[in-house]
Amino acid sequence: MAALTASRGRIAAVSDEQILDAYRTLATREGVFCEPASAAAVAGLLAHGLPAPEGGPAPENVVCVLTGHGLKDPDTALGKAPSVIGCDAEVAAVERAVLD
Repeated sequence: MAALTASRGRIAAVSDEQILDAYRTLATREGVFCEPASAAAVAGLLAHGLPAPEGGPAPENVVCVLTGHGLKDPDTALGKAPSVIGCDAEVAAVERAVLD
C-alpha cells in the first residue's frame, strides 16, 4: 500500500477474457509472446485507461512489465492459436499461404 500511495498508482480488476484479449493484442500487434498472467497489466491499461494525476496531464509514456515468457504456459498458446497451414518450403508457396 505504501508503494501504491507513493507512486500515486491505482489497483483495478480485469477479467480473464480481458487478459486473454491483451495477450492476443501483444502477440498480433507487438510480436510479444508472454504468458497470460503477464498481460494483466496491459489488460488493465486497455480496460481502464490511464487517468491523469491530480492537477496534471496524463503521462506520455507508460511501462507495463511482462515477467513471463509465453513458453511458461504453452497450452494457452496452442489452444488460442489458429490451425497450422502447411505449405512447401519455397518463398512463393509461403507467400500464397500467408496472403491468400
